[in-house]
Amino acid sequence: MNALPLIDLKDASSFPSRRVEAWKYSDLRKYLREAPTPSPSAEVPVAGGGPFETLGGEAMVFVNGRAVGVNTLVVSGQQTVRLRFISKAEATGHAAAVRISVRAGAKLLLLETHEGEGSAYVAHNRLDLDVARGAEVTRIVLTDEPEDAISITQAQARVEPGGRYRQTIVSSGAKLQRLETEVTHRGEGADVRLDGLYLLSDARQTDLTTVVDHVAADGQTSQLTKGVVRDTARGVFQGRIVVERGADGTDARMGHHALILGERAEVDAKPELVIYADDVQCAHGNTVGNLDPAALFYLQQRGIPADEARALLTEAFLVEVVDRIEHDGAKEVVREWLTARL
Repeated sequence: MNALPLIDLKDASSFPSRRVEAWKYSDLRKYLREAPTPSPSAEVPVAGGGPFETLGGEAMVFVNGRAVGVNTLVVSGQQTVRLRFISKAEATGHAAAVRISVRAGAKLLLLETHEGEGSAYVAHNRLDLDVARGAEVTRIVLTDEPEDAISITQAQARVEPGGRYRQTIVSSGAKLQRLETEVTHRGEGADVRLDGLYLLSDARQTDLTTVVDHVAADGQTSQLTKGVVRDTARGVFQGRIVVERGADGTDARMGHHALILGERAEVDAKPELVIYADDVQCAHGNTVGNLDPAALFYLQQRGIPADEARALLTEAFLVEVVDRIEHDGAKEVVREWLTARL
């Protein structure tokens, strides 16, 4: 499909600016005018196996773009994989590419983390994911990167008839952090869910961009993204659902809702439906606002300090996305991540 331009860190001409429509809110060229110096090799951290370590499974690890083991995987049964992108670099750049094929009837729980231990680095990660007929994939993405990093992730998923794809991205931002997802949706009972959550403070920015292309009839897509921005942070959501000719019977729903908790914070949202077929059910919604002052007053009247009251209301706003995660263990890890940052 390649509706979104691909990036090559070795080629500065591939770095999009705001003149590229899909990058109008995240001007990569503003921050990166030349190809960065390649990051050196680094060792895997000795302590710990990442945020999802307690959930077990096979580990696929990349440190400064270099695979520690394999970078391709074929799943034929039921499998849990912890995909770790670790950056241990200072003012250098690195790229990694992963390909995962999930065969017919197989099930994959993909627990993906972006772990930044350096500073001012540039990371570019690509994921190609094939979800075969009747297969099921759950992808949970958790980011923890420094405020001065630039981090771009571009994922492409192809979901065959009867396939089931569940994705939840949980982001804390960076200097510029962008997580793209492109889905080719082949319908005939295929079911896709793309959820996202961003919680940003200081001067961090996150860009969650998705494109879902329904190319066949009778497919479903559900999408819910929620975000909170504080201080001078900036949240970006771009969601595009395309229903091609012949994709009758498509049922596609998209929602984005955000809270702005700082006078200088910013949210840019662009939900889109492009429909070329008849007999479809499609809808999108977008809201941006602040905490309900009446609810905040209610909690404070009952003796809850203002900061704690704001944290409780913020968590209640965001937790809807967390609750949609169907794997209990992954849901609990994400809930703990959220609570720690509130």
